[in-house]
Amino acid sequence: MNRRDMLLGAMAGAVAAAAPSAMASASIPGAVATNAEGPIPQKIAAVELIELQGHYKAEAGINRQRQVNPLDIYEDEVSPEYKDNPSGMKDVKTSAIYLRIKTESGLEGLYGPIEREPAIVVYEDLRPFLIGKDALATELLWDKMYRSNRHSRDGFFMMAISAVDNTLWDLKGRFFGVPVYRLLGGPTRKSVEVYASCLGFSLEPEAVRKRCLSLKQEGYRYQKWFIGYGPGSGAEGMQKNVALVRILRETLGDDTELMFDAYSGWDQSYALEWAHQVERYHPRWMEEIAHPEKIGSFVNLHRGTIIPIASGEHFYGRWEVQRYLVADALSVVQADPEWCGGISELLKIGTVASLYDVPVIPHGHSIHAAMHVIASQSPMVFPLGEYLINKMRHYYHFEKNPPVPVLAHLPLPTDAGFGIELDPSKIDSQKVLTWS
Repeated sequence: MNRRDMLLGAMAGAVAAAAPSAMASASIPGAVATNAEGPIPQKIAAVELIELQGHYKAEAGINRQRQVNPLDIYEDEVSPEYKDNPSGMKDVKTSAIYLRIKTESGLEGLYGPIEREPAIVVYEDLRPFLIGKDALATELLWDKMYRSNRHSRDGFFMMAISAVDNTLWDLKGRFFGVPVYRLLGGPTRKSVEVYASCLGFSLEPEAVRKRCLSLKQEGYRYQKWFIGYGPGSGAEGMQKNVALVRILRETLGDDTELMFDAYSGWDQSYALEWAHQVERYHPRWMEEIAHPEKIGSFVNLHRGTIIPIASGEHFYGRWEVQRYLVADALSVVQADPEWCGGISELLKIGTVASLYDVPVIPHGHSIHAAMHVIASQSPMVFPLGEYLINKMRHYYHFEKNPPVPVLAHLPLPTDAGFGIELDPSKIDSQKVLTWS
């Protein structure tokens, strides 16, 4: 044996002596259970939907402003004029559904809250399919879930796929002992900036002035306000919609970005009329001016105003996003990882959008999944997130450490997975849901 062979043999012996066995590595906190072929497959043993019941105190009579709604073209559907009327504190009953996926080795993934309709699809369609599969094979499982049903491309079925996918990413993060954003390639920044989403805030002029200044003082450089009126409110409603933009710009100055959401309650003619009256106030974008199937309306708006056009919270999958981008219909994609197909699909949507130099700013129905994707990707593709000020006060009521912005930035979590841990002190009762 020559000197080179002797050295190689000695090195191999040292590595073999130092390497832990599969059983030993599994016992080390944060270590990955492995065998000769790599990480040991984590076979799914149970898929559970847990409904939690609780309560909290909240101020009554405020933050109930209704936004414009597609039904508002009918006279009997138009809401009366809203005004804040503070009336003390009230006790609010709340509930939430969380999805838990368990493996044969005892590993668990947890994600929520999720909505009841997709929860039913998870239980009836996806749960039997998932049992016995490797929970770490997220790409394989996504593709198989998508191919398992001819109605999987959108709606509640895609929302159910989203819930499973996000839960599996939490499980994978716990398996490898790292936050999800590290599995996705990050971090790409120290924290995730969010914009203040003002759903529910009164549109009374003085209330708007007070609230927008308060948000600016809290560090929010971006604010989104929700339009209160549409075609069913006539010329007076249009004047109020224009006045909202003027009041915000005059109050905040030019160093705050302003966005406006019409919740599919307009059509292209109404939207263009409003846009041409408020272009001088330089909105950052106008959002969801019509139903998402009306691509032509978005194209005409994109060409007809200098205001950027945003939409996408009701997009399902990369294919729908691509259709909009090919048509040159959007300036901002707002895909939601709770609805579009989960983290796995949102990443692909980001890749598609990057080909057109269009940013993805995920819709903020929930925060956990969106925050980890944003934190892991280029700021050019995923520049910031949405934080619904009113909704998020109690949305994560049952969690010990819900994500909370500090000066309009969400600190990056350090716990494995999403770091979701339920707080027993906030749970009045709970049960595992089943459907027949």
